Amino acid sequence: MKKFTDFINECRQGVDELFPWDLQEMLNSDNPPMLLDVREPYEFDAMHIEGSLNVPRGILEAACEYDYEETIAELVEARNRKIIILCRSGNRSILAACIMKQMGYTDAISLKTGLRGWNDFEAPLVNKDGDNVVIDDADTYFTPSLRPEQLADK
Repeated sequence: MKKFTDFINECRQGVDELFPWDLQEMLNSDNPPMLLDVREPYEFDAMHIEGSLNVPRGILEAACEYDYEETIAELVEARNRKIIILCRSGNRSILAACIMKQMGYTDAISLKTGLRGWNDFEAPLVNKDGDNVVIDDADTYFTPSLRPEQLADK
């Protein structure tokens, strides 16, 4: 039986990743990449990189194609554009980049360490209202808090 980490490791073989400081440099360039945040809407509303497009991982494939209720034309038409894919820790973004490459996206890249690493780099995040998020608040938000029933038996 495969585990979540097995899927991540398999996809990582064919996916390019970059670190937050590399993304910061790209965003400051004359030709910034598209930012695709594949977290759930409630996560995105809490905090995200300004200018990101939110397409939850669960509807990504349909959003990348015409003729679906989930279709996002801007994303469909970005097959040859540099797209940096974002999530909380860099795992969902690897899965998304892997799928997008299979769907013909030529430059889909995962943000290694995710938004957690972006925040550790002290790069800016905003909430749904466009207000800056305090770094310490983001630290708390990104710190995992597992309930006992979510832990594997040792």
